[in-house]
Amino acid sequence: MAYWLMKSEPTSYSWQDLVRDGGTEWDGVRNNAARLHLRAMKAGDEAFFYHSMADKAVVGIMRIVREGQPDPKDNDWVSVRVEPVRPLARPVTLKEIKAEPALAQMELIRQSRLSVAPVRDEEWRKLLEMAGA
Repeated sequence: MAYWLMKSEPTSYSWQDLVRDGGTEWDGVRNNAARLHLRAMKAGDEAFFYHSMADKAVVGIMRIVREGQPDPKDNDWVSVRVEPVRPLARPVTLKEIKAEPALAQMELIRQSRLSVAPVRDEEWRKLLEMAGA
């Protein structure tokens, strides 16, 4: 299983929206690096749901339930289907992530504008620990 981080602006689509809907098509991503990451996702992989812009925090965990296929809005791009797994016991803010030396190489920090990025196993475990899981 691989781990990922996927960003969404809570004013557009929030963790609460995902929980309410029971899942969603993760589409609309228009970045070549992010497209490669979406193509690499497998059913059963897990991803942190990150609220970008206002909150700037990891707030929940979701599961990839369908691998990449052409984005329904534009066949040149890729989308996956995700479902909520659980909220984090406590959101982990970007400020906390940046202050943690063990997360210094995390793609969220290194490529901050990337909306879909891989998360290394040790980063996944550290973020869960920081969230009180």
